[in-house]
Amino acid sequence: METTTVFTNDAIVFGLLMLALGFVFYTSSKKEGFWSKFYKVVPALLMCYLIPAILNSLNLIDDETSQLYFVASRYLLPAALVLMTLSIDLKAIFNLGPKALIMFFAGTVGIILGGPIAVLIVSAISPETVGGVGPDAIWRGLSTIAGSWIGGGANQAAMLEIYEYNPDLYGGMVLVDIVVANLWMAIILMGIGKNEKIDKWLKADNSAIEELKVKVSDYAKSVTRVPELPDFIIMLALAFGAVGIAHWGADNISEYLLASFDVFNDSKSALSSFSSQFFWMITIATAIGIALSFTKMKKYEGAGASKIGSIFIYILVATIGMKMDLTMILDNPGLIAIGLVWILIHVIVLLTTAKIIKAPYFFLAVGSQANVGGAASAPVVAAAFHPSLATVGVLLAVFGYVVGTYGAILCTILMQIAAGS
Repeated sequence: METTTVFTNDAIVFGLLMLALGFVFYTSSKKEGFWSKFYKVVPALLMCYLIPAILNSLNLIDDETSQLYFVASRYLLPAALVLMTLSIDLKAIFNLGPKALIMFFAGTVGIILGGPIAVLIVSAISPETVGGVGPDAIWRGLSTIAGSWIGGGANQAAMLEIYEYNPDLYGGMVLVDIVVANLWMAIILMGIGKNEKIDKWLKADNSAIEELKVKVSDYAKSVTRVPELPDFIIMLALAFGAVGIAHWGADNISEYLLASFDVFNDSKSALSSFSSQFFWMITIATAIGIALSFTKMKKYEGAGASKIGSIFIYILVATIGMKMDLTMILDNPGLIAIGLVWILIHVIVLLTTAKIIKAPYFFLAVGSQANVGGAASAPVVAAAFHPSLATVGVLLAVFGYVVGTYGAILCTILMQIAAGS
C-alpha cells in the first residue's frame, strides 16, 4: 500500500532537520540530569543521524522527494573540506604512518571475501535466496553492492553494466546497499563515543593521532580571536569560491576525459569511475584547502573556520540520515540477511587486522567508511574524531575509486562460484 509523505517542501524539511540538530546540541550540552547520562551511552552525532531516519521511517519526510542530500553533498561537503583543511599539518598527517592504508585495504579484502562467504552461508539455509538464472541471477545483482561498498556510486553503475543484472530487480539491491550500509554507519558512529575503550581493547597506539589533534588545537588557540562580520564573509568566500572552482574543474575534467578517451565512456571499463564529477569535485576542493593551508588564510582557523565546516558536516549527516528507512529492514529479509553477513565478515577482517597491527579505532572506522560509504561519508566519520582529520577520510576514499571496480569484479567472480553458476 502506498504511503504519502507529509512534508515534501524542502524548506519545511530543512527546518525539521535543523530543529533536530538544535535539539541534539541543546540536550547534549547539559552537564547533568537525564540528558547527560543519555549522551554517555548514545553519541550526539548518532542522534543527528538517527532522528532524521526516524522522521523518514514515519513518512514525515522522504529522501526521494528531497534535494537536500544533493545540496549538502555537492555544496556543503566540499565547502566543509576547504574550511577544515585550512589549518592542516600535512607533515603530521603523513606521520600517522601506514596503518590508515593497511586498515583501508583490510576493509576492501573484507568486502571481497564477505560477498562469497555470505552467499555460501545464506544458500545453505535458503538456496532460493541466492538463485536466479541469466540476468536475474542474484550474484549479478550483488556485484552492484560490491561496487558500491568498495568504490562508490560510479563503481556500482559500472558493475550493473558489466554483469547486466535485470534493471527491474535492481531496486532490491539498492535497498540492501542503503539499509545495511546505513546500519553499519550508525554502529560506527556509536563506537566513536566508546573509542577510548575500543582502543584499549585493541591495545592501540593512537599517540600520533592525539599529537595531531593537540598540534592543530594549539595552533587554533594561538590565532584565536573574536570573529567579526568580514571574517565570516571571507571564510564563506574562500569555501564557496573553492566549491565553484571545484565544480568547474570537475565538469571540465570529466567532459575532457569522456570526449578524448573511449575507455572512460565504456561503463564496463575499470577506469570509467574516474569520469565521475563527484570524485573530481571532492579531490579539487581538498587540494584547494591544502593549498590555502600554506598561505596566510590558515589564520582564519582562529576565527572559527573548522567550526563553520563542522556545521556543514552535521547538516550532511542529517541528510544522510534521511536516506535510512528503518521499516525497510523487513522488506526483503533474504537479501538483507546476505548484506548483514557480508558486512559482518568485513567487520571481522577489520577487527582482526586492527588487533594484529594495534591500529586505533579511528583507522578502523575511517578505513571501513572509505570503502562502504565512499567520499561522502568517510570525511564525516573522520571529522567526528577531530575536524583536522577530515582530510584522512578524503585521501582514503580516493583509494576506493582506484580499486573499486577491480575489487568488485574479483568479489563478483567469487560470488558467482559460491552461487554455483
